[in-house]
Amino acid sequence: MCGIVGYVGYRDAYPIVIKGLHRLEYRGYDSAGIALIDTELKVYKKAGKVSDLENFVKDVNLKGHIGMGHTRWATHGAPSDRNSHPHSSGNRKLTIIHNGIIENYGVIKEALIAAGHVFKSDTDTEVLIHLIENIQSETGLDLREAVRVALNKVVGAYAIVIMSSDEPDQLIAARKGSPLVIGVGKGEYFVASDATPIVEYTKNVIYLNDNEIAYIRKDDLLVKNIDNTIQTPYIEELDLKLELLEKGGYDHFMLKEIYEQPRSIRDCLRGRIYPSTGKVQLGGIKEYTEKLKNIDRIIIVACGTSWHSGLVGEYLIEEYARVPVEVEYASEFRYRNPIITEKDLVIAISQSGETADTMAAIELAKDRGATIFGICNVVGSSIPRTSHAGVYVHAGPEIGVASTKAFTAQVTALTMLAFYIAQVRGAITQSKLIEYLTELNEIPTLIERALLADDHIIKIAEVFKDSSNFIFLGRGSSFPVALEGALKLKEISYIHAEGYPAAEMKHGPIALIDEEMPVVFIATKNSSYEKVVSNIQEVKARKGKVIAIVSEGDVDVRDMADYVIEIPETHEAFVPLVATIPLQLLAYHIAVMRGCNVDQPRNLAKSVTVE
Repeated sequence: MCGIVGYVGYRDAYPIVIKGLHRLEYRGYDSAGIALIDTELKVYKKAGKVSDLENFVKDVNLKGHIGMGHTRWATHGAPSDRNSHPHSSGNRKLTIIHNGIIENYGVIKEALIAAGHVFKSDTDTEVLIHLIENIQSETGLDLREAVRVALNKVVGAYAIVIMSSDEPDQLIAARKGSPLVIGVGKGEYFVASDATPIVEYTKNVIYLNDNEIAYIRKDDLLVKNIDNTIQTPYIEELDLKLELLEKGGYDHFMLKEIYEQPRSIRDCLRGRIYPSTGKVQLGGIKEYTEKLKNIDRIIIVACGTSWHSGLVGEYLIEEYARVPVEVEYASEFRYRNPIITEKDLVIAISQSGETADTMAAIELAKDRGATIFGICNVVGSSIPRTSHAGVYVHAGPEIGVASTKAFTAQVTALTMLAFYIAQVRGAITQSKLIEYLTELNEIPTLIERALLADDHIIKIAEVFKDSSNFIFLGRGSSFPVALEGALKLKEISYIHAEGYPAAEMKHGPIALIDEEMPVVFIATKNSSYEKVVSNIQEVKARKGKVIAIVSEGDVDVRDMADYVIEIPETHEAFVPLVATIPLQLLAYHIAVMRGCNVDQPRNLAKSVTVE
């Protein structure tokens, strides 16, 4: 979950590294550090944000054409100066940055302490660099071979970059279970956790595979696997626009990304649906069309917001494709010995494509013969490369830690997938597909209209910004929307919030209702409308404060609710895409009014690459 960036070449390394850390800060922001070599190896690190590190080093010599940096999301050891990366060896000649967890660090640390090593931090990372030093001192191996031997001894996940004062022109990078990208320039190379720090300098990248080690000098790159066999890396061209990585005049990335949703959904739909002919075309899964005709069951595995999108997908796939669907928390899936067969399709959903729990779940399913589809945003990430096939959502970079446009893009992809499966299995008529796809094609325009309620939502946020609790309620496919609305609010405002199916309120949560409890209903015109109206009346009878998301022109709920937010009316299948928008805005504005850091909420990181 930490962010890694490195550079070797003809430019000054520090400006590249520090800018890269700012771009990667969404991956972790407990502490930050850099290492540079000019005439000597220099390490500077500081608890806090990247800006705190910048202030810390503003008066020191930052020269050097080779360097690396790290922004941390703490696993082993509390956030502090001493637990910040980079970590150095006992002889101070080696330094390392690391994303991941070394699971057997405790046993290794005990052996190293017995051998005389002294540790200055609580981290597993420091153990690894001391292990490399120890291997060198005991065997006389050069650094490259010592790193390879050390990596064969550790258990866990890692993306690492190592520098040595004895080899001041070389970076050594390796990965297993955590992402690492190498940017290829002319007389220079870049290393990073993802492509965002690289795109400004080069479009050519190499995605390291698991168990690969890269030895990098400014004019030379050698990649081997952990068994010491030379690999031939594949250079890919980035399709990433630099302007998408900037705020573009918005106060926060989250707000920008909320407003980008009409574009991101259009990009997700482009070239995939043909409303005039009633056809869905998903090139990424085309070769599995026959497989889709014969699957018995679909299992969706995901975490957090992606799990909520999976729940929406369950409603849609079962309704239109008539295939049974189960939605599983990826973090629990492999620990209960699930029953999986060759006639199962497993759909893994992840914004980053690197979510460790989701990766572990699909590896288990793959070993048991299931077909794996990935639904991801980041091109070239691990889940798409591990899956048999899949769909990129094309939302563009999402920098805000609380997911917004990735959620609606995932739901869009799942909606298309539901219709695609229905199409190939003959579960839907051509005329119905024309009707549905025509309306789906209009969703970006409807979201543009939904965003016009922003000023009204600000006024509602002002009323409830000091609330301690919220309840979000919805029925059918609006129930996952309620879950997502609650998650957004608690992620960024730190207000306790829970989502429930509206009918379940009377089975327990209704005990919480009083005049201080705001209750948000998704109460749009659909097949459950009358039932939701009854649930609203139950809340009002107990003096709860009702905020209702309603279809334009609704008068019945308006007469009952304390506050209403109108959204354009659409088919029931597409309500989740439109109803999500006001909930995102409500959470955003409440968090801003409470003085919270909406882009970097406490204790969270964007890409969860540890289990």
